[in-house]
Amino acid sequence: MTQHALLIAADDYDIVRSAISYLSTTPAENVELDRFAHALGLTQRQLTALFRRWCGLSPKSFAQAVALDHAKRLLAARASVLETSLEIGLSSTARLHDLFVTHEAMPPGAWRNRGEGLDMVWGAAPSPFGTAILTLTPYGLSGIGFADADTSIEAAFADLRDRWPNARYRRDDAMVAPVAARVFDPSRWDPASPVRVVLIGTDFEVRVWQTLLGIPVGQATTYQDVAQRIGKPTAARAVGAAVGKNPISFVVPCHRVVGSSGALTGYHWGLPRKRAILGWEHGVTRG
Repeated sequence: MTQHALLIAADDYDIVRSAISYLSTTPAENVELDRFAHALGLTQRQLTALFRRWCGLSPKSFAQAVALDHAKRLLAARASVLETSLEIGLSSTARLHDLFVTHEAMPPGAWRNRGEGLDMVWGAAPSPFGTAILTLTPYGLSGIGFADADTSIEAAFADLRDRWPNARYRRDDAMVAPVAARVFDPSRWDPASPVRVVLIGTDFEVRVWQTLLGIPVGQATTYQDVAQRIGKPTAARAVGAAVGKNPISFVVPCHRVVGSSGALTGYHWGLPRKRAILGWEHGVTRG
């Protein structure tokens, strides 16, 4: 995906976001794509073409890719998360390696003082899911958030800045751009050259986030499974809280964690975006 393609994807996302909300809240038998497309100022053919350009799927296929009812039935029947992923077509590792990420520790003084004395760069860049806001430290990528019609660039940055309130910030979109391209361009996902990230949190939070890095693209797991993996089987609720505090959205794939019933539970940057990312990943794995 070229920088031009990322710009197109970013422009498309506002329409796609509205369509995802519609498809996610309207019973399948009541979906009227032609009428909905008209409300967006498009024909049904144009809406379908836009979806295919954005994620490689038709609106119908996209809805199927994130078919929550199907996932709920499978998980409720005690199917494993892997079996569920395979059944609904969310797994293909032959064509794609997930984005590998290394964890670089932060100097203890900077961690203790919440970034005091640390110079950080932030900026905005296009992504397939709206405008991405990234923060960088000399040690690696420290934050990713998103802006859209409901959340301004400044508000998204403030959300990330509050995690490191004592650091010194300067905006440099040009410096952020190549990092964003590596994060959101599947053709540049290279396990031999990983994106370096900085995960700062409690020991428990970092253990949860590191566990999320092991969820392959196009697959999903549950909060309970994550709790089991970190040796805290009764801590599913605490795991959910830690997932919600994930500072590096998309790269640390908190969007791949679902409720035990298969439902797509809360996402810091909005459930429509969570559905969008899962559907986009499905399209990428099918590529």
